[in-house]
This record gives sequence, C-alpha cells and structure tokens, in this order.
Amino acid sequence: MKKFLFLIFTLISFNCFAIEKTTTFTIDKFEKAQLEGKVVVINSWNKTCYTCGKQVKILNEAEKEFKNVLFLSFEQQRDIEIAKLLGIEYWTTIVAYKGNKEIYRSIGQTNKSKIYSAIEAL
Repeated sequence: MKKFLFLIFTLISFNCFAIEKTTTFTIDKFEKAQLEGKVVVINSWNKTCYTCGKQVKILNEAEKEFKNVLFLSFEQQRDIEIAKLLGIEYWTTIVAYKGNKEIYRSIGQTNKSKIYSAIEAL
C-alpha cells in the first residue's frame, strides 16, 4: 500500500512542473522574419521538463524586454517537423537567427544572465 501511495504522489508531483505554454512557431512567421532580417529566438520545450520550465520563464521575461526580437517556441515531442526543420534534437534548446543565418545555439542553459547576454549580442 505504501508503494502505491508513493507512486500516486510521485505522478501527481510531476504534473505540478507542467509548463503552461503553447506553440507559437509557424513557418510563415519564421520565414517572414528571416526575409525582414529580424533576430528570431526559438525555444524547444516539453511540458513536463523542469529545465524547460526555467528556460520558458526566462524567455517570457526576455520577450517583454527585447522588443526588437521575435520569440517563437514549440513543443519538441508534439511538433516533430519543426524540430527536424531546425535540426533541434533536445527539449531545452534555444536557437537564434539573424536573417537566415543561425548565430546562436545552446542546450540546457538556465542561467538568466547568460541567456540575456547571448540575446543582447545578437
């Protein structure tokens, strides 16, 4: 009985970490931004990933501060075609483009100052 209760508690606890985020990436938005030479920051996440949740929180704050940057995101497991298009294999990946050139990529970075420094350098 103790094992059963522990299992139920564990499963419920994992749902507490679930990210409330939706996919904002579309090919049209991405290609339009590239043609306009804009800086685009793309975040790959999974709703039950703790590290992803930390990244999402940081990037949501960054989106409010960096008005000249287009922030897009997608759920890695659900949007497999986007992941293939961008060559993203891991949930916690941040990729930045300026125009049609990739200029930054990180995996698992959750340090706010490092993420902000990378965006500022774009």
